[in-house]
Amino acid sequence: MAAYGQILAARAWMAAGTDESGKIVSDQREDIHTTGVPVVCQQCEARHKGICGALTPDELTRLSKHTSKRHAAHGMELVGESEETESYANVMGGVVKLSKMMPDGRQQIVGLQFAPDFLGRPFQSTSNVTAEAATDVHLCVFPKSTLDSMMKEAPSMENRLLQQTLKELDDAREWMLTLGRKTAAEKVASFLFMIAVQIDPTHDAEREGSATFDLPLTRGEIADFLGITIETVSRQMTKLRKTGLIVLEGTRRVSVPDIQALRDETGV
Repeated sequence: MAAYGQILAARAWMAAGTDESGKIVSDQREDIHTTGVPVVCQQCEARHKGICGALTPDELTRLSKHTSKRHAAHGMELVGESEETESYANVMGGVVKLSKMMPDGRQQIVGLQFAPDFLGRPFQSTSNVTAEAATDVHLCVFPKSTLDSMMKEAPSMENRLLQQTLKELDDAREWMLTLGRKTAAEKVASFLFMIAVQIDPTHDAEREGSATFDLPLTRGEIADFLGITIETVSRQMTKLRKTGLIVLEGTRRVSVPDIQALRDETGV
């Protein structure tokens, strides 16, 4: 009953119009990149690369009147599979886990989302996946009706959303290659590389050459995601640690001293 109550609370949270405190806090400093942009959008690290990057200041102002920033704790269900879609969201920080459930109760992680990914499925009345906060997640949430209306009036937004959708398709095809053809060592390296370069929207790991992050999935979830056993995940992580490609601090903290060296292990 407690778990069911948490799910109901999470769904009500996604549909609500304010965050826990009922306030939106932001820095009101303006510069050449923020002049004319709503205060709530000025400090958004995901704005320029996400769907909002295609909007004019006036369009952003209109959308911002209907948006609210939310924080979702690790493990909170954001959207349930087959649930009616009432709102969409931009991922501003953290990792969202997408999964599907089989009739016999088996579950499969089918994707991960990072900032500035778009959470939701336009042009569809219900969700075809369950979205859960794999880490603490920050979202910018807006009503489905508002965005659907704006997409009809702002072709640039619809185009940006199409670009993001096609990127997700490309990523899915790359992941099919990872699951179908790569060795266990290449799979684990590919997973770590993906997390390293995408988990922090404020840090360009490939340009900086290094990254440090907390694993958003447990070893068991990583194993399910990669189609290998937990023991294999642990064994490959140990090999990467011994060769100096990663540094492990505890069970979740990972540092990658040389991003390019890790990429070389992915088989690309």
